[in-house]
Amino acid sequence: MSEDPLKALSDMASDAHARIQATHEHINPVVEVRRGMRDAGIPADVMTIDCLRTRRRITLILHDERPGYLLYQFVTIKDEVGEEFQQMPLPEVSTQTLFDWMQDYFG
Repeated sequence: MSEDPLKALSDMASDAHARIQATHEHINPVVEVRRGMRDAGIPADVMTIDCLRTRRRITLILHDERPGYLLYQFVTIKDEVGEEFQQMPLPEVSTQTLFDWMQDYFG
């Protein structure tokens, strides 16, 4: 992954988003990078991928205290954040990973 994990993750999410829209017309995810945690003094970057049709959300976190890992969870938009996050080494995260998550969770 590049020196800037957030940029790399954003690029992968954009690519996965384009592939989802080309493959599944009924899934129209909304990808957003949120600065709120950093603004609140928490050393982490957050990206959300929402499906407004299913009201489901995939939350992705790059936390400074867990370098080299992506923290993620599948929740509803209403719940915002769940209790537990799963984690995956950043080198294992790909455009295909994000595409599969969107297809499986939002489809």
